[in-house]
Amino acid sequence: MRLHRNLVYTVIEALEAVFNEKEYADKVLQKALKKDARWGARDRKFVAETFYEIVRWKRLYNEIAGTKDHYSRENLWKIFSVWAVLRGIDLPEWKYFTETPVRRIKGKFDELQSNRAVAQSIPDWMDELCLKELGEKKWTAELKAQNIPAAAILRVNTLRATKKQLHDLLAKDEILTKPIKGYPSALELVERKNVFITQAFKSGMFEMQDASSQLVAEFLDVEPGMRVVDTCAGAGGKTLHIAALMQNKGSIIATDIYGGKLVELKKRAKRAGAFNITTKKIESTKTIKKLYNTADRVLIDAPCSGLGVLKRNPDSKWKLQPEFVDNIKITQADVLQRYSKIAKIGGKVVYATCSVLPSENQEQVAKFLEKNTNFKLIKDKKILSSVSGYDGFYMSLLERIS
Repeated sequence: MRLHRNLVYTVIEALEAVFNEKEYADKVLQKALKKDARWGARDRKFVAETFYEIVRWKRLYNEIAGTKDHYSRENLWKIFSVWAVLRGIDLPEWKYFTETPVRRIKGKFDELQSNRAVAQSIPDWMDELCLKELGEKKWTAELKAQNIPAAAILRVNTLRATKKQLHDLLAKDEILTKPIKGYPSALELVERKNVFITQAFKSGMFEMQDASSQLVAEFLDVEPGMRVVDTCAGAGGKTLHIAALMQNKGSIIATDIYGGKLVELKKRAKRAGAFNITTKKIESTKTIKKLYNTADRVLIDAPCSGLGVLKRNPDSKWKLQPEFVDNIKITQADVLQRYSKIAKIGGKVVYATCSVLPSENQEQVAKFLEKNTNFKLIKDKKILSSVSGYDGFYMSLLERIS
């Protein structure tokens, strides 16, 4: 591989924004890829993949480079050199690479493999927490799986197209997809490409949604004609899936504390042809209380640590703090307690997170059931990346019996 200055400079600038300015990696990359309209698919792929790889392996590369967590422009070039050397890329004769210690980099990499937290590039506190909750065998496997970049998965919008129709239409644009066994609405991209410029996307035939996330709406056990409340709807990925499963019949109330996300949901719903969705911003506790005892189904896609989706959000490893995890568990217990009351007698509730920690998942549900004997657990599902190959998720289906 030959390195091109403008592409490498773009990667360095993007890393500076994430490591020093604490910006979000996905937003930084979106901006970076718009820097030069002349770039082709290969150029954009280099920028995206290189940027995310260095973000993902930040701690390991920092240790090898000896940059001591100081991300000056000079040190970012040293970290980039580590990335290039470990991939067998010949460094050009640029001033930034003149003193690159190639042999020492390879030797240091081998030396650090005995330290799991460093070798797998994760903060010590996170390694210790997950080790405590999952055990060494399960966590070691999960950590390795979370360091494999996420696959690009589409969810076919069955209000607009069948899986075969979408597959065939994308193939005409030279975008190849394949079905995934056990995921009724999913198509996986054989090669990552910009699918958002296709007519299929503009026509609302699909959304980008991880395979594990697609299981949540199906777990809710909805039927056409039901009244459903999606309590933490965000921009509506799961809301839109619910609408498709309900065949646009019945009603969905999508709530969230962030009005901006609901505005985006409205745009997506229009494109998807999902016309049974009403949005409602949560202004106060009264917003939720007015919905008590009204819904056949309630989805609580609870805020969480996100420790099941590190493969797609590697920068969250460096942003997340232990006190956030402690505090989010309090929030989870609160929303489960309050939002579950939206279900009417005989109604069902799904509590879901994109975390792999039992303390955020089955333990939260167990504590809830101890306090709320008018609910029973029907089933739950624990998804690990090391088993599925996709995001880590948890979901439980509860029924209100009185």
